[in-house]
Amino acid sequence: MNESEKLSSELHDIKQIMERSSRFISLSGLSGISAGICALIGAWFSNETIKDYDLSAVNLRRSLHGADTIAQAYFLYSRLFNIAIITFITALISSFIFTYRRSKKTNTPIWGTTARRLLINVTVPMVAGGIFLLALINNGIIGFVAPGCLLFYGLGVLNASKYTLPETRYLGYGEILLGLINLFFIGDGLYFWAAGFGILHILYGVFMWWKYEMN
Repeated sequence: MNESEKLSSELHDIKQIMERSSRFISLSGLSGISAGICALIGAWFSNETIKDYDLSAVNLRRSLHGADTIAQAYFLYSRLFNIAIITFITALISSFIFTYRRSKKTNTPIWGTTARRLLINVTVPMVAGGIFLLALINNGIIGFVAPGCLLFYGLGVLNASKYTLPETRYLGYGEILLGLINLFFIGDGLYFWAAGFGILHILYGVFMWWKYEMN
């Protein structure tokens, strides 16, 4: 190895060390894929729940008072909320498992200063967005919940992308774009939700796995 090649190798090693200390690089593409699959399954259950509600609501209008219809609506929102919580927890657990596995393979710590910065930067927009969306639900403004989820999640991912792999910011851009488009198609929120949290996550995960983990 000549002097030029040796210097190039040393610079590459220094760059890797600096990247490991400033970025959380243990994110696994399989985490994105698993989260996307969980989102699609959750969207399917939500769609089936809405279909059942629409059918029963027709029967309710024929035989029950308005108060019962309102109670049925609250029951629907409760079921959809439960599905969303279960989907989120399942996606979070599966993502953690794959990320933990990759951290072991790459011999990088899964928790540290960079991971804390990543968590804070993704959490603040999402917590603020969650409170905002709960206020919308409390005031009966249900149509903007799906685009709001996409927008605030996209902002969280974009905000945290500077502490992890740079391609992550494109996931944030995609979520924000879908959320903005969804604002003009309120009745199709579930489809946008499935596209953003499901299909987009799977595409992102496949790309990240192919680029960083396949070899």
